Amino acid sequence: MVGDVLNLLMFATVCGVLLAGFPVAFSLAGTALAFALAGAALGVFDLSFLGGIPSRYFGIMVNELLVAVPLFVFMGVVLERSKIAEQLLHTMGLLFGRMRGGLGLSVIFVGMFLAAATGIVGATVVTMGLLSLPVMLKAGYDPKLACGTICASGTLGQIIPPSIVLILLGDVLQGANTQAQLALGNFAPEPVSIVDLFAGAFLPGLMLVALYMVWQVIMAAVRPDSSPALVGAGEERVPDLGKRVVRVLLPPAALIVAVLGSIVAGIATPTESAAVGAVGAMALAAANGRLTLDVLRNVMRTTMRISSMVFVILLGASVFSLVFRGLGGDELVAGFLRELPGGPFAAMVVVMAVMFLLGFFLDFIQIIFVVVPVVGPALIMMGLDPVWLGVMIGINLQTSFLTPPFGFALFYLRSVAPASIATADIYRGVVPFVVIQILALAVLAAFPALATWLPDRLF
Repeated sequence: MVGDVLNLLMFATVCGVLLAGFPVAFSLAGTALAFALAGAALGVFDLSFLGGIPSRYFGIMVNELLVAVPLFVFMGVVLERSKIAEQLLHTMGLLFGRMRGGLGLSVIFVGMFLAAATGIVGATVVTMGLLSLPVMLKAGYDPKLACGTICASGTLGQIIPPSIVLILLGDVLQGANTQAQLALGNFAPEPVSIVDLFAGAFLPGLMLVALYMVWQVIMAAVRPDSSPALVGAGEERVPDLGKRVVRVLLPPAALIVAVLGSIVAGIATPTESAAVGAVGAMALAAANGRLTLDVLRNVMRTTMRISSMVFVILLGASVFSLVFRGLGGDELVAGFLRELPGGPFAAMVVVMAVMFLLGFFLDFIQIIFVVVPVVGPALIMMGLDPVWLGVMIGINLQTSFLTPPFGFALFYLRSVAPASIATADIYRGVVPFVVIQILALAVLAAFPALATWLPDRLF
């Protein structure tokens, strides 16, 4: 009983410390060590558990799958700095410019493309906000629709492979699945790989893109003034537009197909494919004349900063989960979820609701490293498919990025939006897309095969 109380207090304390703005990694590790000492003093925690910290740290540092994180970050930052997004947006805007809502469709398409190329939500939202928001406003788009479209498209990097979220989530779920299977007496569990999660997220990601585009078309039909055509009917067509589309679209598309295709086809591991993507992104930047020494130096600094943040948080979260387990937290969570009326479905709904609310205040990295190791084994032990669970968590985290008033994507766009755009416009603009996200979650919950069919067929 005392251990359960300490676990609840530890979780509440770490959330409070994080909200107060303290560094994430040190907050996780420091809070856990403080409660470990308190538990030892009360006789409910064995300090020998802390002897597992060095082996955990060593396991993290030699995990080859996690090498994909800095490589994919490097790939995304290079593509961001090489102005490929700007070229794509302008070209696609010309391609769809004669139809109402065409520019909005172009923004969604480019957002999907950047999601597959970068996998970094903040970079995508800021880039799309700087490039497309002034163009949409100048074309006469409703500010609310423009802001909502940009925020929603920018968060596609959470769910469309190769996503940093899916890489980290896949690694955590792999451990959660192994722990759950061993607890069930299965000593030769079938592994859950990042490749499985990439394949599982592919169809749900495309479904989200399609739903976004359907909403844009509906708005163009119901409220034509909200999304006018970019090019007037009497204006001349752009010469050689088809050749321009091929020239701008083909190189980055080939890079994305090479990266994802090699992973899904089993030709290369995610880490090897990430290395191919990093080299390919440098080649594209060089072809565009953007790969200068200053740009490369800036890219490397940004990559180091993001990657260091991820790994230091992972180390701190490892200490937190170890102490949580030492205080009996895994049994507490498993027992609570098992006793909920409604079985696995009710347990899943409760976990999704908690993650959604935590997404208002905590970054996705913190949620993945702190919450998923706690609830993942319990849910998998209740019979839930780990790939489906991972995709549901990914879409849920993406939804929390969009939801007012604390959605991170809203803050990213606010930081680059002109003063003429009110914060209320951004909030109201994302509401329809939050509804679309919830609809997508409901569809995926009703039809798990959307996430499990492709991995089963491929592997």
